[in-house]
Amino acid sequence: MTAELEVDLTSGVPAFEQIRAQVVAHVAAGRLVAGDRLPTIRALATDLGLAAGTVARAFRELEAEGVVETRRRAGTVIAEGASVPTDIARRAAETYVTAVRAAGLTDDEALVLVHGALLGRQSVTRQSVTPTSTGSGSSSTPKVDRTPSRT
Repeated sequence: MTAELEVDLTSGVPAFEQIRAQVVAHVAAGRLVAGDRLPTIRALATDLGLAAGTVARAFRELEAEGVVETRRRAGTVIAEGASVPTDIARRAAETYVTAVRAAGLTDDEALVLVHGALLGRQSVTRQSVTPTSTGSGSSSTPKVDRTPSRT
């Protein structure tokens, strides 16, 4: 299972919020499930070109919402029974609206982007996060690849 995380540094939405919202969306879509391990804070920060504190803040907020949990020796994983309540989805939608307004997009343009995302179309740049199982003592780490895609 692969989930893609991307950060638009030109967006009016803070990078930690973009990460948080995307992880929530991947959980809601079933691309990340209970037990899937996220990359370490340091590794994800490096791959996204962000400060570790930015990624740490996103992870703290996700943990406070019950979406992820931090386990000794297992790192940050999607929490058992993690659900995405309507209020979290609403918050993500509000963040998206703020971003499209800041970008000067029309409502129709914003809806086309949402529709494209629902259909699984890819953005110009993305981060692929391949979670690994935390069971059976696996010591492998998730892969995070920077992959350009076509628009």
